[in-house]
Amino acid sequence: MGYLVLQGGSEFGGLMRASDLRAIALAGGRDAAVAIVPAAAAPDGNHRRAGKNGLKWFHMLGARNVTVLPLVDRQSADDPDVASGLRRSRLIYMLGGFPEYLAGVLQGSTGWKAIRAALAEGAVLAGSSAGAMVLGDFFYNPVSQNLVNGLGLLQATSIVPHFNSFGRAWVDRLQKELPSANLIGIDEETGMINDGPAGTWSVYGAGAVVIHRGHKSERYGAGQRLDLERPQQ
Repeated sequence: MGYLVLQGGSEFGGLMRASDLRAIALAGGRDAAVAIVPAAAAPDGNHRRAGKNGLKWFHMLGARNVTVLPLVDRQSADDPDVASGLRRSRLIYMLGGFPEYLAGVLQGSTGWKAIRAALAEGAVLAGSSAGAMVLGDFFYNPVSQNLVNGLGLLQATSIVPHFNSFGRAWVDRLQKELPSANLIGIDEETGMINDGPAGTWSVYGAGAVVIHRGHKSERYGAGQRLDLERPQQ
């Protein structure tokens, strides 16, 4: 099984450098194949600009084999060439944007199956903001103000990005509707990676990660480790 990188937003700048460099290292180094998935930014036509920003950022970090895949809708998510590109990649990075759109594009698609296969063979799957939100069982969509099914990589979990700005306002509703779930609040310019012993998570970046379990919360800063299975005593 590979690695997951969950980021709270404001990717490609600031102290996101720490988690992105760690993701590149886990993927195999600067020659590893990196695929950027811009689908979440497609509804408002921002996918081309966002994809170029991602390409520039990873090149600046020293990655030499970076591609922006043309995965922007359900048709392209089922395209065999796109799926092949995902399958070969060692680091797959899903940009922020519109989470419900992204989940709908990927759910049950050939591309999502390729991502799962790559992850099973040791690849790194990273997501920022919307790209992270869809990886849990459920997420809150602030546009529709509905709770939406995620892709379920992290079961009994809901990921709340931008936690140090507007994301924390979603917690009360999520706690009421998902009382037994882990709610993972991730600040902007902050990431968490399951690269610790026995699958524990390490925190990287400028802010903190806050885990809500029921009515209890645990806060972790850069350099600290957390275990989603066992709450802090």
